[in-house]
Amino acid sequence: MTETVKGPASYFPSIEKKYGKPIAEWKDVIRTSPLTKHMELVSWLKSEHGLGHGHANALVAHTLAEAGGK
Repeated sequence: MTETVKGPASYFPSIEKKYGKPIAEWKDVIRTSPLTKHMELVSWLKSEHGLGHGHANALVAHTLAEAGGK
């Protein structure tokens, strides 16, 4: 029986399908950005990369959580 993915990662399949990049690539984009605050990164992904708010928020939340909230 497969376990349902919850939280920010539940957005990942639709992010990859809609924007054509693997999640690992989006995470690299976030990690290499000079921005560090959650909402700054969300706004930047929306304005510079055309992501919707929910998708940008999910990517940033998951990436920052992996980095220990930095």
